[in-house]
Amino acid sequence: MPDRPKTFEEFLEMMKKLPGNAPEYDVSTISRDENSVLKGRSIIYLGSSVTFGAASQEQSFIEFIDASEGTLSVKEAVSGTTLVDDEPGSYIERMLKLPKDIKADAFVCQLSTNDASKNKPLDKIVSSIEYIIDYAKNTWHCPVFFYTGTKFGSELYGQMVDAILKMEQEGKIKVLDLWNDPEMNAVSPKDYELYMADPIHPTKAGYLKWWTPKFIAFLKNNLA
Repeated sequence: MPDRPKTFEEFLEMMKKLPGNAPEYDVSTISRDENSVLKGRSIIYLGSSVTFGAASQEQSFIEFIDASEGTLSVKEAVSGTTLVDDEPGSYIERMLKLPKDIKADAFVCQLSTNDASKNKPLDKIVSSIEYIIDYAKNTWHCPVFFYTGTKFGSELYGQMVDAILKMEQEGKIKVLDLWNDPEMNAVSPKDYELYMADPIHPTKAGYLKWWTPKFIAFLKNNLA
């Protein structure tokens, strides 16, 4: 196990050296599908480190989707932030600062792992999610989607996933549920080591080969 980085610069250097962040997985290698049904679609993304691409040199599924499908993305992602609006830079605080005149075809929100790691109360998490849904629908008049992380050791995050799946059943949102996805959970240990920098954050290879295909299929299914 390598020593923990002492500075942010050391962290970036460590991430750069991960096999999953090798040049062969860079977004610059992606070919554009000029006939994609998603081409030209405008999508707002709200999230934290997984949406940002904290362990993949700021290349997340968003950059890969834009490169592959020709989508036009607004990426509002800050590492370490929460859905619950009780800290500076929360999802809600940043969402309220986004231009209200964006011509959005979809609003995609990350179910933040930070709320679970910081042990935010589930009822406050749920009320924050409901606020985000209502604001996004009333402001940008587009479908609202949430996506989950892949499985990691958190009982609270599992409860958060259950909460948004209930909202989906009620017709409030559509959910890209990577947490319970059998294919995602069947990943081999060898591939998992390549795809993930840690239990939460994908590498470029993880986004390119593991996560992005799920996002593209989900968006095509719900926006085509």
